[in-house]
Amino acid sequence: MTDLSGLEAELRGAVRGEVGFDATARALVTMDASNYRRVPLGVVAPRDADDVAAALEVCRARGVPVVARGGGTSIAGQATGTGVVLDFTRHMTGLLELDPGSRTAVVQPGLVLDRLQEAAAPHGLRFGPDPSTHSRCTLGGMIGNNACGSHSVAWGTTADSVRELSVVTARGQRLRLGPDWAGAPDGLRELAESELARLRTGFPDLPRRISGYALDALLPEKGADVARSFCGSEGTLGILTEAVVRLVEAPRARALAVLAYADESAAAEAAAGLLPLRPLTVEGMAADLVPAGAGLPAGGAWLFVETGGRTPAEARARAEEMVRAADVVASLVVTDTAAQRALWRIREDASGTATRMPDGTEAWPGWEDCAVPPARLGGYLRDFRALLSAHGLRGTPYGHFGDGCIHVRIDFDLLTEAGIGRFRRFSEELADLVVAHGGSLSGEHGDGQARAELLPRMYGEETVRLFERAKALWDPDDLLNPGMLVRPARLDENLRFSVLPRRPVDVAFGYPADDGDFTAAVRRCVGVAKCRTTTVSGPAVMCPSFRATGEEEHSTRGRARLLHEMLAGELITDGWRSTEVRDALDLCLSCKGCRSDCPVGVDMATYKAEFLHHHYASRRRPAAHHTMGRLPEWLRWTARTRTAALLNALASVRPLASLGKRLAGIAPEREIPGLATRTFTGWWRGRKPARAAGGVPAEGAGGLVVLWPDTFTEHLSPSVGRAAVRVLEAAGLRVALPPTLLPGRGTLADGRTDGGRRRTAAVLLTARRARVCCGLTYLSTGQLDRARTVLRRTLDLMEPVLRAGVPVVVLEPSCAAALRGDLPELLPDDPRAARLSAAVHTFAEALERHAPHWSPPAVDRPVAGQTHCHQHAVLGDTPDRRLRAAAGLTGELSGGCCGLAGNFGFEKGHFEVSRSCAEEQLLPSVRQAPDHTVVLADGFSCRTQLEQLAGIRGRHLAEVLAQALDASEGDAR
Repeated sequence: MTDLSGLEAELRGAVRGEVGFDATARALVTMDASNYRRVPLGVVAPRDADDVAAALEVCRARGVPVVARGGGTSIAGQATGTGVVLDFTRHMTGLLELDPGSRTAVVQPGLVLDRLQEAAAPHGLRFGPDPSTHSRCTLGGMIGNNACGSHSVAWGTTADSVRELSVVTARGQRLRLGPDWAGAPDGLRELAESELARLRTGFPDLPRRISGYALDALLPEKGADVARSFCGSEGTLGILTEAVVRLVEAPRARALAVLAYADESAAAEAAAGLLPLRPLTVEGMAADLVPAGAGLPAGGAWLFVETGGRTPAEARARAEEMVRAADVVASLVVTDTAAQRALWRIREDASGTATRMPDGTEAWPGWEDCAVPPARLGGYLRDFRALLSAHGLRGTPYGHFGDGCIHVRIDFDLLTEAGIGRFRRFSEELADLVVAHGGSLSGEHGDGQARAELLPRMYGEETVRLFERAKALWDPDDLLNPGMLVRPARLDENLRFSVLPRRPVDVAFGYPADDGDFTAAVRRCVGVAKCRTTTVSGPAVMCPSFRATGEEEHSTRGRARLLHEMLAGELITDGWRSTEVRDALDLCLSCKGCRSDCPVGVDMATYKAEFLHHHYASRRRPAAHHTMGRLPEWLRWTARTRTAALLNALASVRPLASLGKRLAGIAPEREIPGLATRTFTGWWRGRKPARAAGGVPAEGAGGLVVLWPDTFTEHLSPSVGRAAVRVLEAAGLRVALPPTLLPGRGTLADGRTDGGRRRTAAVLLTARRARVCCGLTYLSTGQLDRARTVLRRTLDLMEPVLRAGVPVVVLEPSCAAALRGDLPELLPDDPRAARLSAAVHTFAEALERHAPHWSPPAVDRPVAGQTHCHQHAVLGDTPDRRLRAAAGLTGELSGGCCGLAGNFGFEKGHFEVSRSCAEEQLLPSVRQAPDHTVVLADGFSCRTQLEQLAGIRGRHLAEVLAQALDASEGDAR
């Protein structure tokens, strides 16, 4: 048995970087993006090569294995291990040098590929290989796996882009690897020269041969390149500490030819014929991975063929040449940069979207990237499909058709003994099929545990024994990543699902996309780590807390890993009471960005609410859960007692405000927002009947809509509600408010008659007054029992509205998202929940669908601000974009999250993260905007964050349009 405390103490004394042996640190690295799971002893984040050497010395003395880990996106299990994990993503992330003259860069292993690309771009250069995980994969991981990416037909694999490598061996040697035997460990040259015939004849000649050790790179005719031979060794030979890599010239302009075919086999057969025209990419996808409305030409499968040129015209001409050379059903040439990015996002997300079949069935890696000669790809795909059918399996191939490399996720049953047995049989037969077509078991992601056991089928026993002899020269103690490539673990061992409970976990939400199974919901995270991107572009949101902290535990993947280990019960043993999970979820903003931006639809906001519900069951909750979590109750009490002005006055007295914030669990840095002295419904009851456009009374105007008086509009920003009424009525719609009496069954209420004047005396005597509420604050604090009570009462109140089929307009995006998404998931057994969810409209949706002929007033000004994260994730903003365009509001809103996120940014301990999120996109966008720019912020949180951090007043779109209406009518008079 390993002395864990002694090992931890010795490592802490030997290295300057962090050492983590706690449950959280270990749980975060039990898995990569594969089917496998191993529990490590601890994690070390080295600061430099000296730390790496010191950690290796301690582990060697104690016989503890070592695994190097970058972004943790490996698909074959090679980034997991049972010893000490070296995490290079914290400190060894530098770009040490970039020399445009020699077209080289010196990088550390933890550098994310996109950071290198950004630094090289101003010089017209780039690193050639670009896996779909380019926004989070590291150069060290790419070298370890010999990663490729979509541009490998033009620029080859990572091994083609490596010049020199600095490594530390398991026994502490520091070697500088390069051509002509540079840095070779003792005995390697002698071994290679004794096996020249085998090295010349025993390795398939493929553009994507990644399997096994690249010992053929040691041949004299190939330059005896030790660095190239090291690529793809999966951390089993030495630990990389620095690399000199080659850069290539990036085309100044690009075009994308989208070629449509009847099916994937036809696309595959056409791919090889395009290679003589020297495209930059030849990527293939079938229809079942492409979302509806993607804008592709009609067909059952497509090739994405990118071309480059010195000018846009030259790039387009080359793309059109591709179209002429291809026998296509249809085609499209895309030159717009934004449109190209949108299409490439579909391809890059495939590693996640492919994990769900069209019917929702789970699909898994394992045979993610085998490769065959490009000319044989069409025939191989037909045989592959036949093999799937023979085993009763399904999968959707896609990937690098130009290189003969296929990615696929298959609906293996990895939960039962019978399913795992079929997984093994299929794997063995598929390995034989790949070899029969002259292929490689791995064409990009490495062998790891998924395929190393099958290498004798590809190389034969003698060559595999040669691999073992080479490994022994580099690592005689078998310290580095044991069980990978040589003397491997079985491919059906260490499956990450085996530790999960077999019976459904008792939960509050319905999880309809996962058949009510919380364990299946947690399994959604396959580890592709799109949430670990350090920057976002466009409307993307996920994951703001990771970008603010840079810590894995505050990423969507990290939280999913901790929930997985909580369910497993091995590392995290106290279940729902876990402090490790609680602390990781504490900085989750519940922005719901992962719900839309995660390729597999992980919904961490829902998981957080579920966890908090169980964690605090029959326990004392934080003060913020009682104050901000029950905000609607406190604000209704304030309105009833008419004490808003008094509370505002007290909040302006600094000592009293400080005391109140301390007692309420509010961050001391925050200002308490002022309460409206007249609520929105108070204004509504006192208003005169409005007149619609053209002087027609509102009661005689167009269709009826119910305007939802959410808590924020009602008590904190009633001007938004007043503005919405002004615009909706100007558009010819009749506006009513929800009923306020229970259990009345009268006519639809207008907010003044409490359900109609014709109620019987008995109904009026037995009715009680109530208000609708979306339950948002209860949901975000995990008070799900209270949320259910509130939402059932709301459904009772809204029954007349639902019976009448009247659309419901919700102005606050977070409330609209709660009603549309959370309501039916929390009350799946109540059919009224689905009906109310379907009735919910945003402000822009209501105008577009129910006043389609109305034209908004011309504002004709640029806009800045941010699309609300819940609107982005749950509701969509296409109608808002069209409404803004119709009003002459030009420009794009930023993505990301404002960082206030309801109660999150007000809670004690969250201020710095909240501010960091705002500084990412929102605040820079408004600070850089011209003076006459309209700052849009439909969410109360977004407006509050703008005001408190930047002194800028943001406005709801309804307010902007209402002001323009008033101005236009004033001009008319």
